[in-house]
Amino acid sequence: MKNTLTTTLIALAFAFTAQAEDKHDHEHDHAKKAGPTGGRLITAVEPHAEFFVTKDKKIEIRFVDDDNKVVAPGEQIVTVTMGDRKAPTKIAFTKEGDKLISDQAIPDGKKLPTVVQIKAKKGAKSVNEKFNLDLAHCSECKHDEYACICDHEH
Repeated sequence: MKNTLTTTLIALAFAFTAQAEDKHDHEHDHAKKAGPTGGRLITAVEPHAEFFVTKDKKIEIRFVDDDNKVVAPGEQIVTVTMGDRKAPTKIAFTKEGDKLISDQAIPDGKKLPTVVQIKAKKGAKSVNEKFNLDLAHCSECKHDEYACICDHEH
């Protein structure tokens, strides 16, 4: 009886450890991936969203599956608030092919405080992603710092 109980407890301990490691590895994989065009991957929503700043300083939002393949936008509503906190710029999006594109360019500045709000559909609760938009290039991974996939401090 004692051996059976001991064996069961050991098996449960291994099972919980393996499950915790799998969850950590899954989260780590997403945390260190860039989107398909090299933008920041937002994994708090399903499908995941890629935040990408174009050369003309507009924002593109693409939705991607777990394999980082672009999926057509559905009913998602995205807004971005960024820049000076006393007079923030609020950016809206429209569908354009397989992505959403901002209605205006991002404001001038370095390391702009940014809040991305994504709703699955009208009336749904929004998911917020906050970060500083830093357009400097990372010398290690070659992405812009806002989408850097390296382990160094940003």
